[in-house]
Amino acid sequence: MTDIRHLISRLDVDEKIAQIHGLQPQELLPPGAHRDDANPLRAPRRLDVDFGRLASLRPHGLGHLSLGQQMNWDLEGLRTDIAAVQEASRDLAPFGIGVLVHAEGVSGFVHPQGYQFTTPWGQAATWDPSMSRRVGELAARQARSVGIHLFLSPVLDLARDIRWGRVHETYGEDAELATRMGIGFVRGVQGDDGDSGILATGKHFLAYSISSGGLNQAVTQLGRRELVDVHAEPFRRLIAEAGLAVVMNSYNEIDGVPAVANRWLFTDLLRGQLGFDGLVVSDYGAVAMLHSVYRVAATPAHAAGIAIHAGLDVELPSADMSGGLRPLIEDGTFREEDLDRAVTNVLRLKARLGLIPDIRPSRPIPAVPPIERHIPEDAARDVAAAAVTLLANDGVLPLTAGAVKTAIVGPGADELRLHFGAYSTLSEAEIATTIHLINTGRLPGMTTTPDVFPDLFQTRFPGVEPLFEEMARELHPGSLTLVEALLEHEPTAEYHAFGNLEHAEPLDLAAMREALRDVDVVIAVVGERTGWSGNNTAGEGRTAADPSLPGNQNELIEALRGLGKRVVTVVVSGRPLLLLPVHEASNAVVLAPLLGPVAAPVIADCLYGVTEPGGRTPSTFPRQLGQLPMYYSHPVGSGYEHPTLPRHGYIDLDDSSPLYPFGHGLTYSSFDVTLTETGVWGDAVHASGSVRNTGERAGTAVVQLYARDEEASIVRPVKQLVEFTRVTLEPGESREVSFTVPLARLAYTGLDDRRVLEPGEISVLLGLSSADIRSHATVTVPGWAAAPTCIQPAPLAGRAGDVGSAGQLLVSPLPR
Repeated sequence: MTDIRHLISRLDVDEKIAQIHGLQPQELLPPGAHRDDANPLRAPRRLDVDFGRLASLRPHGLGHLSLGQQMNWDLEGLRTDIAAVQEASRDLAPFGIGVLVHAEGVSGFVHPQGYQFTTPWGQAATWDPSMSRRVGELAARQARSVGIHLFLSPVLDLARDIRWGRVHETYGEDAELATRMGIGFVRGVQGDDGDSGILATGKHFLAYSISSGGLNQAVTQLGRRELVDVHAEPFRRLIAEAGLAVVMNSYNEIDGVPAVANRWLFTDLLRGQLGFDGLVVSDYGAVAMLHSVYRVAATPAHAAGIAIHAGLDVELPSADMSGGLRPLIEDGTFREEDLDRAVTNVLRLKARLGLIPDIRPSRPIPAVPPIERHIPEDAARDVAAAAVTLLANDGVLPLTAGAVKTAIVGPGADELRLHFGAYSTLSEAEIATTIHLINTGRLPGMTTTPDVFPDLFQTRFPGVEPLFEEMARELHPGSLTLVEALLEHEPTAEYHAFGNLEHAEPLDLAAMREALRDVDVVIAVVGERTGWSGNNTAGEGRTAADPSLPGNQNELIEALRGLGKRVVTVVVSGRPLLLLPVHEASNAVVLAPLLGPVAAPVIADCLYGVTEPGGRTPSTFPRQLGQLPMYYSHPVGSGYEHPTLPRHGYIDLDDSSPLYPFGHGLTYSSFDVTLTETGVWGDAVHASGSVRNTGERAGTAVVQLYARDEEASIVRPVKQLVEFTRVTLEPGESREVSFTVPLARLAYTGLDDRRVLEPGEISVLLGLSSADIRSHATVTVPGWAAAPTCIQPAPLAGRAGDVGSAGQLLVSPLPR
């Protein structure tokens, strides 16, 4: 049997380079052709690729097929097309090496026929890792059945600035919650032993979401200690506990060095301190940004050389930069041993997935069992039901059918598209359709240029919403709007389309007064659209300077209260919004965190008490814009909370605390929790407690355990989540809960740059949210220190050569 090292020794330079870059399906189109996606949904469409072009484009083999799901709108056709690419690639590549096929799967397999689930932020609202595991497993099985090997998911960024448009792709603001949900997803995708035949990708390394002003791809201004101790923590844990095998870089730059070119990030931190031994792939176009955006590389080839020397293995989506590496190797500017390292990591992964004929996988890759249609539908409903979050309630909920006269209003009540995020069936189809409209000159002000795709993220397209709504209903013909679902509970309710998602136009108050004259309760459905192209106010590349409800939706809720109506407001959003006006004018506020195709019946069932609101906030909701960024685990001495002292707040706010804290969520019942025993045994803190349902309905409590280091040589968080569990109880029922928290979970980078926990007192806090602590105790820990790593971390003050100009990272300086 051939091993990887021997195989690489038999490859020439061109064959090696072929393994470290990708190809987009669109590149296989004949010259001058473009895909006709005017109406991709009414009949299966395919990308009529010219496979003969593959030999001219990649004569030495194809390493990676980027976003292979875009080749065909029909799943069966996609399976056939991917198999054809594999066959052609094996004929071209030396030794029959196959191609690694990539796809997206953050909320389900991204394909017009892919199963769709609640977005990751909504999954995190369940506070139940088994939910993200179910999403990962079902999405991966469907993707693998057509020949996909790699999901470019999950997103492990900690979203602490709600202006950033990609919050809905994350698991929220907290490292522990993101870690646990991420572990669930990765184990669902890869299997417990990592032998499912498809792998997950953790992204984005590192701290992409903590950008200046919340702007996409902007600089991250953090010290290395926070990078290592907070933002790297989900990656550290997923590598150790879930076998994370692939990592994707972030677009940001840190201390002057772009992440994709940062040797300290990739080599010292990721591979050294975190112990990662897998594959590092670039986010799309990130290598090109070294030349075109950041201007730290003189030529495209130099950009590839800088990134690969830093520790990157693969350029995605194509070969625009790495395709020119050969001359740099020949003139000694770029070391071939760096290329060999990258190729080794690629081939190790391919061998694991059975893509190298002469190297057998260590474990047989199992067959993909068929999935009965009801299984993903049931899972989608379960996840969504556990994610619906009751933010406020004065007792108006749950509603009783027929008890009062009810009306439904709001621009989101009769819209299906509102409940989906980016990286979904809809966003995929919308991008294709928008590109077609641009190509055919049907979008005013847009022309076909090389940079048209990035423009889609930010360009406004007037009047496109009806088309996108039509596409949503064609893609999900069995899905209901919220109006339709509510009428099944309350057939006499009336719907009035008051309010606007786009324009802050004045409301017709007289018409509202007349229409709602005899109404007792108004269900108002508000929110924002999230996606890639169109007029969305959230999504990739869409940063909001004011993350409030768009249009005149705040005015709508305030007007309803002014009419003397009891108002139940449903907020459809994939991130926290500034909801103080809604909170003050509503009797109840319900968060529906982009629940996908099952959203409407799940929300309606919750409002009418068929199910309970099961979610808890995965992010902090601030009161005002000026509080941003706001998160519960702020350092002691900063932020809105302190263990013993009052802290400086905002002089123009009566209350500088959050509107809705992290971990918050009301139920239709009530609960008591208390600590019963705490102590330190071995290398862990142990805590036991009891939780009791004190209400009159069955319900679910999310019991949350926090910890605070009471004295350390490094400033520590005012509290940090260390464990949690969901407990469902009948009225009057009690249950014991127990937690084991490894001391390593409380560790940080000490003054000597080593990962430690100093001896001393730790406060253990048990509650129902970060602000609702019901019981606490203090334990004394003996301290803990990490074992030395194979590559020691650079001092936090910096080390010569690792944060200088990107050109200094190579053996020979590159011209600039």
